[in-house]
Amino acid sequence: MTSTSSQAGGLCLPADPLIGSRAAEAERTVRPGAVLFALSMGGFAIGTTEFAAMSLLPYFARGLGIDEPTAGHVISAYALGVVVGAPVIAVLAAKVARRTLLIGLMALFAAANVLAALAPSYGWMLVFRFLSGLPHGAYFGVAALVAASLVPLHRRTQAVARMMLGLTIATIAGVPLANWLGQALGWRWGFGVVGVLAILTAALVWLLVPHDRPAGGASPLRELGALRRRQVWLTLAIGAIGFGGLFAVYSYAASTLIEVTGVSPAFVPVVLCVFGFGMTAGTLIASWFADRGLMRTAGGMLVWSAAVLALYPFAVQDAVAVAVFAFLIGMGGGLAPVLQTRLMDVAEDAQTLAAALNHSAFNVANAIGPWLGGLAIAAGLGLGLDRLGGCRARGRRLRDLAGRALRRAGRTRAHRPRRLRRASAPVRTPIAV
Repeated sequence: MTSTSSQAGGLCLPADPLIGSRAAEAERTVRPGAVLFALSMGGFAIGTTEFAAMSLLPYFARGLGIDEPTAGHVISAYALGVVVGAPVIAVLAAKVARRTLLIGLMALFAAANVLAALAPSYGWMLVFRFLSGLPHGAYFGVAALVAASLVPLHRRTQAVARMMLGLTIATIAGVPLANWLGQALGWRWGFGVVGVLAILTAALVWLLVPHDRPAGGASPLRELGALRRRQVWLTLAIGAIGFGGLFAVYSYAASTLIEVTGVSPAFVPVVLCVFGFGMTAGTLIASWFADRGLMRTAGGMLVWSAAVLALYPFAVQDAVAVAVFAFLIGMGGGLAPVLQTRLMDVAEDAQTLAAALNHSAFNVANAIGPWLGGLAIAAGLGLGLDRLGGCRARGRRLRDLAGRALRRAGRTRAHRPRRLRRASAPVRTPIAV
C-alpha cells in the first residue's frame, strides 16, 4: 500500500486508490480489528495444517499403505514448499495488489489441502503437500505488511503480532480439532477442514481488507534488491539460527515426555497445548516491548530462549516442571513478529520479498534444529535429556550397590571379636563449634 494515510480514531488508515466500481468507498472507515481478524484466520488455517500433519502422520501412513518414516517425507514436502514458494511468489507477484494476492494465496492453499484430503496415493500426497506449502511464507509476509499499514508506526509490531496470533492459537485449538477429526472420521477430514478454513479466510479478506494498488515502480527486479542488503540477510540468519533450539525441543517433546519424564501418552497433547499458550503470550508481550525498542527486544528474546533452553534438561524429570518449561520455551516464539518488523525497516523498497523470506528462515530453523538434535541423540548425548536420565538411573544403581555393600560390611563386623572391632573403629574428627 502507499504511504499516504488519513487519521480516524487514532489509527492510520490506508488511502490507496480503490479499484473499479468500488471507488466510491474511498472514504469508508477501515476497521483494523476486523481486518486483523480476517488475516489471522489465514494464520490459523496454515498453523493447523502445518502442525496437525505431524500428529496425523500415523493415520495417513496406514491409509496410504506406507511406513511412518516414509510418511515423514510428506512433512518435508510441505516445508520444502514453504522455502521455495515464499521467494518465488513474492518476486513473481510484485505487481499484484496485496489484497488480490492474499485472496489468490488462500484459494491455492484451500485447493491444495482439499486435494491432499483426496490423495489416492503416496506420490500424489507428496505433490499436494508441496503445493500446500507454497502459499505459506508469501501469505504471512504480505499479511504482515497489510497489518502494519493499518496502524501508526509505533504500533506496527503489535499489529503484526495480532495477525500472527492465528498461528499460535492453531497450536492450542486447531491442531487438537484436526487430530480429533482424523481419529473420529478419518485422516482425510483433518486436511479437509483446513481447506474449509482457507475458503473462509479468502471470503473474509475479500470482504474486510481494503483495496490497494501495487506501489509505483514495483517489479520483480526491485524485489530481488532485498538480497543485496546485508541487514536483510543478518535478520534472516537470526531467525534461521535463533529458532533452531525451539524447534528441536518441540520435535522431540513427545519422546522426551514418554521416555524420560515417564508420563502417559495422553499427557503429551496437554504439554503441547501449554507450549501453544506460551507462544501466544510471548507474541503479545514481545510485540509490546518491540514497539518501544525493537532491537533491544530482539536481543532480550534471544537471551531468554538461550536461558530457558539451557535449563530445560534439568526439568524433564518432573511432569509439572516440564510443562512450565514448555510454556517458557514457547514464549520464545515471540521473536517472530519482532524480526518481521525489523525486515520492514531494512528492506527499503523490497518489502514483499523480505517479509516472505522471514518464514523461509523459520523453516530452515525447523529443519536444522531437529536435525542437530537427532545427531546429538544418535551420538548418545541427547539434548541433555537421556544423559540426565541415564545418570539418574546409574545413580540409583550405585546407591543400591553401596547399600548392599554396607549391609554386608555390617554383618561381617558383627561377627568380629570385640577387640578387633574396637581396633578397627574409625577415628572421629572433632567438629569445631
